[in-house]
Amino acid sequence: MDKDKLIGKRIKFARKRLGLTQEETAVQLQLADCDISRGTLAKIEVGIRHLQAKEIQAFAKVLKLDYKEFLEGPGSTDI
Repeated sequence: MDKDKLIGKRIKFARKRLGLTQEETAVQLQLADCDISRGTLAKIEVGIRHLQAKEIQAFAKVLKLDYKEFLEGPGSTDI
């Protein structure tokens, strides 16, 4: 699977695990000084929008993910 799509799936999984909507997540990201709209988040979740380092930091903070889980997934299995 394409890495961008895989990371997007991990973001979506983590967001849903916390019970957050895309809109709520976008607001939390903006409060973390990361200017991502709900529409941009949707594109990230399906893997058609790449992430920048600053955005990865914000997602990890908002979604309570460590970087290894964010980039490699929970355990050694794909979502």
